[in-house]
Amino acid sequence: MRIAVCPGSFDPVTNGHLDVFARAADLADEVVVAVLHNKSKSSLFTVDERIEILREVVAPLGNIRIDSFHGLLVDYCRTNGIKAIVKGLRAVSDFDYEFQMAQMNYRLAGVETLFVSTNPLYSYLSSSLVKEVATYGGDVHGLVPEAVLDRLQRRISDTMGEAGTMGERGTMGPAGR
Repeated sequence: MRIAVCPGSFDPVTNGHLDVFARAADLADEVVVAVLHNKSKSSLFTVDERIEILREVVAPLGNIRIDSFHGLLVDYCRTNGIKAIVKGLRAVSDFDYEFQMAQMNYRLAGVETLFVSTNPLYSYLSSSLVKEVATYGGDVHGLVPEAVLDRLQRRISDTMGEAGTMGERGTMGPAGR
């Protein structure tokens, strides 16, 4: 069985991520979407919340399962018999970093990295950008799965709480999303 992993923080998962997952699912018998526990990075959603959201949004794809890991990705791959990492590339700037990581992962554990060019619709999209736009009340509808929209709005409202509002509009898209 060919198993591939799509690692990341997915805070939150975007439609660009889903595109890469779906394409990876066509290349492998099973795809593991592995959420990184990164204590040095401030997250909007907990790892458990991200896992719950991911399970909901990938359910229609069938051959994808969700897991989490900490430490080196290659250790996770070795432990789980995974021979390939699938990474989406948005721009040439992504390639520089990802290529170095791919070489190191191969050197450490013989794990191959497959690069998938991002669908041009999502070439600018990142979780960080989605969070920033949503924080200021911008429309993120169509950038993230529907399952993320309400959770994102609630979390940003809770996080900002007494500190302020989400922005002039205070909405996240059509009909006050």
